Amino acid sequence: MVIQLGSNGMGRGDAELGKKLMKSFLNVLQEVDEIPSAVVLFNTGVFLACEGSDVLEPLKDLEEAGVALLSCGTCINHFNLEDKLKVGKISDMFEITNTMINADKVVSI
Repeated sequence: MVIQLGSNGMGRGDAELGKKLMKSFLNVLQEVDEIPSAVVLFNTGVFLACEGSDVLEPLKDLEEAGVALLSCGTCINHFNLEDKLKVGKISDMFEITNTMINADKVVSI
């Protein structure tokens, strides 16, 4: 299973609520029976893995559990975050696409 995070919040509507929901989701994700093989971060989702994010700890815990954290390099460059990534790695669309295509299931948040 691969989880794709295309935003730094969960759902549409209130941005602050979305950030709280995302934090809760990532904290719970490490406790479920089937953790993902990878989490793909793109667009504003890359901010979750960067300096200043309030979800660095759950992401680090997921990475330590063997989950690949792949941040879109084009997105990292677009937001000038090259030196701010704190967890996971900068990836490219080839690796991201292959990761999602080869997954049994892709869950988009």
